Amino acid sequence: MTDTPDRKPRRRPGEPDVEEARLRQQAIGVKLRQLFNDVVNEPVPDEFLEILRRADEKSAPPSAVGAASGSPTGDCD
Repeated sequence: MTDTPDRKPRRRPGEPDVEEARLRQQAIGVKLRQLFNDVVNEPVPDEFLEILRRADEKSAPPSAVGAASGSPTGDCD
């Protein structure tokens, strides 16, 4: 047996190295997490909150709507 230094297996020209591919995937993952966190931390627009509030009022029983608006009968003044 001959002592030869460990050599990396040959790869085709243009074929990415496994380590290089892993680093690219890791960088993509970091950027995606940053983007996701930015979107999650954006404030909810007031118009959207108003739409949700109206939807909640329509789907709630009449007694719950009156309690939410501060009127015991559910009537809006």
